[in-house]
Amino acid sequence: MAFLRRWFGGGVEAESAADSDPPTTESASVDLEAAEREHELDVMRGEQQRLDELQQRQLRYAEYAWQPPAQGGERRADDEVESQSG
Repeated sequence: MAFLRRWFGGGVEAESAADSDPPTTESASVDLEAAEREHELDVMRGEQQRLDELQQRQLRYAEYAWQPPAQGGERRADDEVESQSG
């Protein structure tokens, strides 16, 4: 519950400040963006701790991995034969 209070700017201080001016949408969006960035950094740190060096390298260079060319044509065995030659 305390996490939600901090996330939305709540807490004892915020409850007493709730009687004053409400936060602007711009400052609220900045707070949410900062919280989201912090969460993403925590997730990335967790991934680094969970994965060993080899797995991290594999993920880093996965887009450069070689893949064999597709074999055969576009037509597959279960496709209907559109035109019979003969």
